[in-house]
Amino acid sequence: MTDLDIAPVPTGVRVPVGALLDFTAAVFLAHGVPPARAVAAAEALCHGDITGMTSHGLANLTRIYLPLLESGRVDPAGEPKVAADRGAAVLLDGARSLGLWLAGEAMDLACRRAAEYGIGMVSVRGGTHFGCAGHPALRAARHGMVGVVAANCGHQRIARPPHGSAPMLGTNPLAVAAPAGDRPPFLLDMSTTAAPTGRVRAAARAGAPIPPGWLADDAGRPVTDPSRFDAGDAHLSWLGAPGPGQYKGFGLGLMVEVLAALVPGAGLGPVGGPAGGPAADDDIGYLLLAIAPGALREPGAFHRDAGALFGALLDCPPADPARPVTYPGCPEAERAADAEANGVPLAAALVAELAEVADRVGLAMPEVR
Repeated sequence: MTDLDIAPVPTGVRVPVGALLDFTAAVFLAHGVPPARAVAAAEALCHGDITGMTSHGLANLTRIYLPLLESGRVDPAGEPKVAADRGAAVLLDGARSLGLWLAGEAMDLACRRAAEYGIGMVSVRGGTHFGCAGHPALRAARHGMVGVVAANCGHQRIARPPHGSAPMLGTNPLAVAAPAGDRPPFLLDMSTTAAPTGRVRAAARAGAPIPPGWLADDAGRPVTDPSRFDAGDAHLSWLGAPGPGQYKGFGLGLMVEVLAALVPGAGLGPVGGPAGGPAADDDIGYLLLAIAPGALREPGAFHRDAGALFGALLDCPPADPARPVTYPGCPEAERAADAEANGVPLAAALVAELAEVADRVGLAMPEVR
């Protein structure tokens, strides 16, 4: 569950999951991404649309990933290099490879080390934007492990410290995934700001107001017009704002900066590098952590206890019978099941963008329902 409850997607059409993945992989392939990487990148990007986190889905194909590839800021065939290997802990230089692929590869490595040592950590510098942090975190959960993913935003500075007059950090996302017995995996996927920039810009494109607390002006007053963010007269607020709760959000954002960027030596938001401009979010740092409870406890115990934990939450009597108790990961699993059965809902404006991409690279649009 990302930030606040996910708003319904205005649906233009529905596209079968397989067709959408094939189309997206073909677009990446047409931009020089090797075949296996193109498939992995498509799965990571479409995860947002399949699970309802559309601000981090295909809407970013033309806004983030194709410009990164076309400008050369992402090397489609860049080969990550091991800078240090200490068994349970590995440091990788991402070599500007496509983050949508790289984050998954790094988590798979962390899982292999966790299977051997009980815990595996892969720290990455030289990374690029990787979309939903929850996608690589879920890779650990599918191995029966707990996955933790964090990323800073390179030198990008768009969020101010409390009482500060200048931006210092990015949205600094954090995700944790874990098996939940026979129920959908637990998945917390959040920015440490009140909302990610993608949610703000999606609202601006739709001409819709945003809730108070997402943005503030220079005097700290809430801003509900999302277009003021890119106009430069509103800035992102921290999770928990307004009020004392913002210190917790800021603290979490700074924690991510330490774990994901300071540890591997990636670009630091407050220190050096361009604050804005096209290269501000280069040299992103990641933390990918896999914890293997099965290496520490008797066989089956974690699975049993996870089922009891999340089952008890689902059995909690609701205060409002119309709103049953759930946990982060359940809404995403429900949307993914609906997408698999009925197709992925895509807004009409996004379909038009994808059609332009298809025409430009000589691809047929995927079949629609």
